[in-house]
Amino acid sequence: SALFNFHSFLTVVLLVICTCTYLKMQFPTLLEQKTGFRGFFWKAARIGERLSPWVAAGCFTMGLSIIFL
Repeated sequence: SALFNFHSFLTVVLLVICTCTYLKMQFPTLLEQKTGFRGFFWKAARIGERLSPWVAAGCFTMGLSIIFL
C-alpha cells in the first residue's frame, strides 16, 4: 500500500536510505557488494553518504509533515 500513496512511498525511501547509510557506517563489510540484490542497498547507502544534508532535510521535513498533517 506504500507504493500507491506518494507520502508513504517517500517515507519508505527515506527510511531505506537512512538505514542503509547507518548499517554501512557500523558494518562496512555488510554492504560491500555493488551488484545484485545487495547492490541496491549499497546504492542507497551511497546516496545517504553523498547527499547527507539533503537526506537530513528530507527526514526533518517528513517528520514535521507526519506530526502536523
